[in-house]
Amino acid sequence: MVAEEIRADVAQDVLTPEVMEKIDAYWCAANYLSVGQIYLYDNPLLKRPLALTDVKHMLLGHWGTTPGQNFIYAHLNRVIKQYDLNMIYVSGPGHGGPAVVGNTYLEGTYSEIYPNISQDEAGLRKLFLQFSFPGGIPSHASPECPGSIHEGGELGYSLSHSFGAVFDNPDLVVACVVGDGEAETGPLATAWHSNKFLDPATDGAVLPILHLNGYKISNPTVLARITREELEQLFRGYGWTPYFVEGHEHALMHEAMAATLDKAVDHIKQIQHDARANGNTTRPRWPMIILNSPKGWTGPEVVDGLQIEGTFRAHQVPLAVSASAPPEHLKMLEDWLRSYRPEELFDEEGRLKPELAELAPKGERRMGSNPHANGGILLRDLRMPDFCDYAADVPVPGAPGIGDTHVLGPFLRDVEKLNRTERNFRVFGPDETLSNGLEAVFEATNRQWIAATVANDEFLAPSGRVMEMLSEHQCEGWLEGYLLTGRHGVFNCYEAFIHIVDSMFNQHAKWLKVTSCLPWRRKISSLNYLLASHVWRQDHNGFTHQDPGFIDHVVNKKAEIVRVYLPPDANCLLSVMDHCLRSRHYVNVVVAGKHPAPQWLTMDAAVKHCTEGIGIWQWASNDQGIAPDVVMACCGDVPTLETLAAVSILREHLPDLKIRVVNVVDLMKLQPHSEHPHGLTDTDFDELFTKDKPVIFAFHAYPWLIHRLTYRRTNHHNIHVRGYKEEGTITTPFDMTVLNELDRFHLVMDTVDRLPQTGDRGVYLKQQLKDKLIEHKRYIDKYGQDLPEIRDWKWTPEGTQ
Repeated sequence: MVAEEIRADVAQDVLTPEVMEKIDAYWCAANYLSVGQIYLYDNPLLKRPLALTDVKHMLLGHWGTTPGQNFIYAHLNRVIKQYDLNMIYVSGPGHGGPAVVGNTYLEGTYSEIYPNISQDEAGLRKLFLQFSFPGGIPSHASPECPGSIHEGGELGYSLSHSFGAVFDNPDLVVACVVGDGEAETGPLATAWHSNKFLDPATDGAVLPILHLNGYKISNPTVLARITREELEQLFRGYGWTPYFVEGHEHALMHEAMAATLDKAVDHIKQIQHDARANGNTTRPRWPMIILNSPKGWTGPEVVDGLQIEGTFRAHQVPLAVSASAPPEHLKMLEDWLRSYRPEELFDEEGRLKPELAELAPKGERRMGSNPHANGGILLRDLRMPDFCDYAADVPVPGAPGIGDTHVLGPFLRDVEKLNRTERNFRVFGPDETLSNGLEAVFEATNRQWIAATVANDEFLAPSGRVMEMLSEHQCEGWLEGYLLTGRHGVFNCYEAFIHIVDSMFNQHAKWLKVTSCLPWRRKISSLNYLLASHVWRQDHNGFTHQDPGFIDHVVNKKAEIVRVYLPPDANCLLSVMDHCLRSRHYVNVVVAGKHPAPQWLTMDAAVKHCTEGIGIWQWASNDQGIAPDVVMACCGDVPTLETLAAVSILREHLPDLKIRVVNVVDLMKLQPHSEHPHGLTDTDFDELFTKDKPVIFAFHAYPWLIHRLTYRRTNHHNIHVRGYKEEGTITTPFDMTVLNELDRFHLVMDTVDRLPQTGDRGVYLKQQLKDKLIEHKRYIDKYGQDLPEIRDWKWTPEGTQ
């Protein structure tokens, strides 16, 4: 549908000539500011002829998407005012940073937050100079930009963030601009299905605007090179109602965009009214807009004989201006800037003329000032049950347990119950909430699901507090959008497959890092990962499901942002999760098991242990009052089990050995205090691990991470780590530890090798254990399960005397 056809399909003359002229002028102002940000070092209002000294030495930025986004923003301002919309703007092609910066400046938000970027000529000079300049701001829709909840440096996440923002925000509309290059990414392509999870009765609305400008950096985009019929069928197949706005003639495009936005807003209001007033639960076909405009619209058409506007050459800086560039380029830049008629847009002092400034919404209705775009303003503490009320009964260390996450489930269930009225807590996961042992949450709520249901479906409802889609990308993006707009949540996932969102985690961690240094950005709730179905209990699924490396990836980020917890049992898990749900502005990674496993600590002991994050388990040690011969350290539930089993063997066969057992819950305790706020001082570390004794460290993940965290410590040369060595298959639970030499027998042999004082008794013990490993292998090959002495092993004080 071309622009003229759209105009024929809707009410005529949506814009009066006067309003259209003002919107066009506002668009020109935004375009002028955008070009100024990319190019100008000085002379912001062109009060004198442009000189080469007025141009930045290093030209950075992305022009191609920017004029289209300026066009969208100007028209969104109109409908916000006309319909009193509560709307925020998400820039999917976020490298169009000049657009969001320029528009928040024009509406006044930018100068309110950054008073030194004033609304006058001096402020314009600073606005232009700071862009992509040392000590200034990035070229993307970065955290520094008011109104942004979405770092545009990496493409693919705009639509899932937008849906996360509107869950439980019934009055919010997110205008999400999706770049046609971004639309080729896997996360974005999948995100179109988010409309099957949006409840029109209790959630807000997302208005996707696919910005179809035809090109990426140097290639055409897929969606721009399929037929109009195929494109429309694609989005109708996704369940959307697409409205097309196509063309390049300014007047026609203004009229078409205004008419289409009116129609889309009316469509959204009808859907919501039908659901909220009439109780209609049928999944609606939400509106979306496909805006087809030239890449680099209103910019240079031809440079050095090459077409620029409407081609990939408009993507970044379309016109080179420097001492080494052709001299006529400077004149072309000046003509380009003057084509926007800045003298008609800004007064003599450099302020946007009042009749144009009047087009922007007021106060918090401005998209740069909307509190949902600074979610910490809206954040309220969760109402939390007392986690101690959910404690596992541990009459003695080693008492049997039902599986740690199964104990956690009722706690999360009641978190949901207590916050049901506020509607500010959700559980996210890729079809694994049941599998990960959190089945109790379904006693209180359902999975949100707006698509069709059949008789055998379970726990599906139009409104629910559990969000499940078999896409880690969508779960992550939804949760990030939910957190960024002031709510709380948990993402549960299989440990091996959380790697799918490695890059999304990167971007969110960077966002947290940058915003923590911006005083006007309020802190948001932490991003909480619960990684269950972990590497040591994926014996039934095999090698593909066995990878604990996400921890390594997380630890790369800034210490003030990341936290990693490996609770050894259910009571520790409860204590850790309570802490994580209360925390702010962190990424918390919690690794826990779901299978039946021994429980070690009473709730009182667990609270103390988790508060300290690391400590000596005195009940398992026998070095009281004397220096130990060896420190047996462990981190993670299975490593803890194998370590205590190894200790029981050592104390039975080598009773003279003095053994200290150290358990680590908070992994970052191992780093020096100078490197991480949770880190131990060297003195405290040496007191736990000694300065000169062997340390046999059983670790949940890849062993070199422990070396990386402790390489500066006094006794590092004596730390010997056992962990996952990339050995796995479908096998028995204990054999997984044997394959990676994390099992009790290898831990004991490792200890003996480092304690020559064990003499012949140690030699004979090693031989027994080597024989036992052969017996183990023969047994599992024959019976398909672990030896009875492994399956039935229990820690008893009597057995360790």
